[in-house]
Amino acid sequence: MEIVLQQALNAISLGGTYALMALGLALIFSVLGMINFAHGDLMTIAGYSIIFTAGASVPFGLAVTAGILIAMMVATLMERIAFRPVRGAALATMLLTSYAVSSILHVVFQNFISPRPVALAVPEVLLSTVRIAGLTLGTVQLLSIVATVGLLSGLALFLKRSDLGISMRAAAQDFPIARLMGIKGNRVIAAAFAGSGLLAGVAGILWVAQRGSVDPLMGFLPVLKALIATVLGGLGSLPGAVLGGFLLGAIEVLLRSVLSEDMLPFRDAIALSLVIGLLLWRPNGLLIPAEAHR
Repeated sequence: MEIVLQQALNAISLGGTYALMALGLALIFSVLGMINFAHGDLMTIAGYSIIFTAGASVPFGLAVTAGILIAMMVATLMERIAFRPVRGAALATMLLTSYAVSSILHVVFQNFISPRPVALAVPEVLLSTVRIAGLTLGTVQLLSIVATVGLLSGLALFLKRSDLGISMRAAAQDFPIARLMGIKGNRVIAAAFAGSGLLAGVAGILWVAQRGSVDPLMGFLPVLKALIATVLGGLGSLPGAVLGGFLLGAIEVLLRSVLSEDMLPFRDAIALSLVIGLLLWRPNGLLIPAEAHR
């Protein structure tokens, strides 16, 4: 029983990071109907920001705050400079724009920072472990669970209680009609990008704290996993993105614990096969009716 609970905590920790990233993707998709391929680069920006801020003798807590704020600022600028001018264009144009933004950021990271991983001096307290009810949990894992629960709860309250959150939900349902009802489209979309930057920034910090370094392509794998989680939960469904993130994390942790050493290299392939099987059963995602039209 103790082993089951231990693996459950590991799944919640990993799945929480995926859920934060998937929710950031789903926020943008629900409003604009596009996948932002540059979303993973916001994680990288947050990581580099912490490294350079902490390197300037700023306390680590303030460096983390600065990294999150910079990720939010860059996400907002990304929307204003790159995506707003092509908002009325075809979906393929917007997707190519997001891919171009991601590629440009990769070039900037490689040429102006370093093509190699840059180490982050993680405080000793984050490298320790804690014992909870007989279970061993890393401090970063514990922070991941706390941050995920806090952010998801805060976002749920924001979307249900605040005027801006209600406007975002209305825009997610039918953006053209929402604008006809008086909702300011630019304000809603900018808020969605700022929210995605917040989620990517927190996810990036948790990811970097476990890796101990940042490289130009650090955000590629997490955003790929987040995209899988978003599709699995149902494109356009915010609860579906969260469910998909936790489910993908649970699948990976389960496979890590049951597969033999010889089969571990095939873990990702097996996980994707299971995801494909779920999508064959629910082609539109787990939280979107199977008979719904795309």
